[in-house]
Amino acid sequence: MQGLARFFARNRRDGARLLSTALVITGAGLVRIDHPIGRGIALVGGLVSLYWWLCYRQLER
Repeated sequence: MQGLARFFARNRRDGARLLSTALVITGAGLVRIDHPIGRGIALVGGLVSLYWWLCYRQLER
């Protein structure tokens, strides 16, 4: 995961901002889960959120 971690912030404040943005985008996709584009946005946003949450947990301060 070290090589992929470069696509994430190096501090917790910026990491939290990235994670919250991804969660908002996921929520927007879930609002329109009945539409194929909404499902795609929810899926991609959810995967990005999961990845960024795992990266966020590894940050110390």
